[in-house]
Amino acid sequence: MRSLTNRLALLFAGITLLAVAAVYVGVVPSLRGDLQRKRLDYLQRQAVEYSGGIRQALATGAPPAVVEHAVRQAADAATARVTLFAIQPAAGASRLVQRADSAMAGTRGDLQFPVAQDAASTGRPQTATEAGTDARIAEAAEPVAGNVVVYSAPLEDVGSSVGLIRRRILVAGAVALMLAIAGGYLVALALSRRVKRLERVAGRVAAGDFSARFPVDSRDELGQLALALDDMQRQLSELDDARKRFIATASHELRTPIFSLGGFVELLQDEELSDEERDQFLRQLRDQVDRLQKLSVDLLDLSRLEAGSLELRPEETDIGDLARAVADEFTPALAAHEAHLELRLQGKPVRAVCDPGRVAQIMRILIDNALTHTPAGTDVVVAASQRDDRVRLSVTDYGEGIRRGAVGRIFEPFFTADDAQGSGLGLAIAHELATRMRGDLAVESVPGRTTFALELPA
Repeated sequence: MRSLTNRLALLFAGITLLAVAAVYVGVVPSLRGDLQRKRLDYLQRQAVEYSGGIRQALATGAPPAVVEHAVRQAADAATARVTLFAIQPAAGASRLVQRADSAMAGTRGDLQFPVAQDAASTGRPQTATEAGTDARIAEAAEPVAGNVVVYSAPLEDVGSSVGLIRRRILVAGAVALMLAIAGGYLVALALSRRVKRLERVAGRVAAGDFSARFPVDSRDELGQLALALDDMQRQLSELDDARKRFIATASHELRTPIFSLGGFVELLQDEELSDEERDQFLRQLRDQVDRLQKLSVDLLDLSRLEAGSLELRPEETDIGDLARAVADEFTPALAAHEAHLELRLQGKPVRAVCDPGRVAQIMRILIDNALTHTPAGTDVVVAASQRDDRVRLSVTDYGEGIRRGAVGRIFEPFFTADDAQGSGLGLAIAHELATRMRGDLAVESVPGRTTFALELPA
């Protein structure tokens, strides 16, 4: 029973068996009653239709032979047994006396005809059934000129019809059950084979074989599952590639300053160095320590962002004041770069609900990126504006621009668009921070102008 094929086949069989049982229970018992009611109604119509001769003979006071002849004629016309009873008054209740019967004397049986007594008591036509010697008897009584005429017929054909239908239902149910078991098994087998194929591919993916593809052979639920698994496999492959690139690039980025530090330490141990050379090596040593420190902080921030453990403290912030404060921090760097930074702010305050520390971090990354990747003397423009429920903060430089093929990858970790010094983590961190603050960071670049725009909810 652990097999999906067997369980589905049994499920199909169980459903079919329940359906056959419901049909049997719902049809057979009610069918007998319906057929009996139809036979009784038919006898009652016959009693009304063929009792005219009997009524006329009784109304004219015809002799018993004539009355018996009229009874036999009615029985022949109705193809039913006809029995005539005379109603005789008695103390307490009327008494019925048989006057004529279409049945032969030796075949009349022991029927009591209680329906005749009911018709005599009520004065209205009555129908009922009575147990006979061989089968149950349907009876219809009709009051006629102070008498009661009873039309009766056996119900054995009703039992035969019900039995025939019962047998056919059972045979059809047995055939349907076998077909359901066979069909259910085949369908379940096909489904289990498709599931097995997905399971085998999933096993290969779990073992690290990201070249395996999930077979999408239909548009049903299993096909949709295969599509979802195939998309998951693609994402896992991309994550695995990103992880490998991350490890390789991080190792390279960390190894370079560490090797440089080791080389400078060895050089500084040389006692024949002049004071000028020693000062130069110390400055280079400080640069490598700063580079290593920045790279370590960037790697820590990126790992926290990817793990979702970086805490944000949103509050209402004046973006204009924040832009001025961050721009002032770059005064020495702008002077060294021989560049000018222009602030373009609205006359009214530009307010957004955000983490001011993280927005300042994004601004530092964007301004530092503009100074690092442009030639000396390239100006930078920082603009802040508000429109409807969105706040826009942009950093524009007028350098050579980003290569068209690199724009789509500019926010990937460790990706750099040129050979300038840098780890390639800053823009990735800025983009992730913007997303966490329900904002967006986009880039537009053409030769001579590059704009990074941060949009945040107001």
